[in-house]
Amino acid sequence: MKKSKNSKLGVSRRHLLLAGASTVACLSGMMPAGFSSVFAGEPETGLDSEALMALKDGLTLLNARPVNMETPAHLLDDAITPAHRLFVRNNGHLPDYDEHPEASWTLTIDGEVTTPLNLSIADLKRDFEVVRKQIWIECGGNGRKFYEPGASGNQWSLGAIGCPIWTGVRLKDVLERAGVKDNAVYTAHHSIDTHLSGDPDKAPISRGVPIAKALDENCLIVFEMNGAPLPVLNGFPLRLIVPGWPGSCSQKWLKRIQIRDRIHDGTKMTGAAYRMPAYPVSPGTEVPKEDMVIIHELPVKSLITSPVTGARAPVGEPIEVRGHAWSGEGDVVALEVSVDFGASWQKATLDAPANKYAWQQWRADLTFEKAGYYEVWARATDRTGKRQPSVVPGWNPKGYLNNMQHRVAVFAV
Repeated sequence: MKKSKNSKLGVSRRHLLLAGASTVACLSGMMPAGFSSVFAGEPETGLDSEALMALKDGLTLLNARPVNMETPAHLLDDAITPAHRLFVRNNGHLPDYDEHPEASWTLTIDGEVTTPLNLSIADLKRDFEVVRKQIWIECGGNGRKFYEPGASGNQWSLGAIGCPIWTGVRLKDVLERAGVKDNAVYTAHHSIDTHLSGDPDKAPISRGVPIAKALDENCLIVFEMNGAPLPVLNGFPLRLIVPGWPGSCSQKWLKRIQIRDRIHDGTKMTGAAYRMPAYPVSPGTEVPKEDMVIIHELPVKSLITSPVTGARAPVGEPIEVRGHAWSGEGDVVALEVSVDFGASWQKATLDAPANKYAWQQWRADLTFEKAGYYEVWARATDRTGKRQPSVVPGWNPKGYLNNMQHRVAVFAV
């Protein structure tokens, strides 16, 4: 691909614009070799291919083993993300539901607690206050494909984000029932998905959060999405939601929460996994492991969901541009759009969030007075004063935390 002379950090303008393009094929027509076996009704899923495929329609397949899919920006236009539009981020094989049926599913709370608990889903619903909250969830690697030099891992563009309504109980209430000891430092999350190697002693992922975060009243143990049981690909029958932090903290297929007296050292908690350099580094730098720090809050960000890049707009007539904005550190207070490559900005109408950690809808009317090519850029500012950059920020070895401004191409005709 020929790079634009104005390209920043080696990323071409076409590369950026295509991130919002309607270039998605139906999954059933684009499955690579080996993908069908993932959905073949193997013992690990207990479901056939049609049942699984029906859960996700129109998403882009990034990886078949494990299954990872992202949602094109224009399919995220709903205020509340439908279950079949929520991205999929898996690290291993799906659970064996024959071995772990929902009816006998239990969640263990143990470690540095005074009263270890073993709770069924019915126990959670009966013994704790059930709450419903709309909370966005995003992969820490969303936007990874735009880093130069590139980073290994799923090459997410923009669509590893969604904001459904979750139903469950507060993690805080469950931990308080168990009695967290004074020496507690971190949670450790454990699930029953299996390692790609087939080794039963290896976990695909086991992350955790500091106790202070776990006791945030917005952290939930959930069993429903949008009023229905969780989709298989998104954690059925039980998962965590840890708002504002990388989605990897929100363990799926949750079976155990261990309270530890140290920072958890499970799979993808060490080395460079979900970590950033402690200081700015030049692109391509090999950063010592001891200089990598765990990611907590995700940065302020926004998405244009309409129009689709490449859309045509009538000259002299207003068109509505709309999307969502969110921030791991608090509410978004301003959303602006530009049609002159950032030379000037126009304020958009920005809705308040449905609740803390729900994304915020925004919209703006734009009129193009002359025929030709335009780019619509969007940038959000959160309550801490942090604002999206116009270029890919802070290169890092794993390609995390890219919150550059989204842009779409529009042709005025």
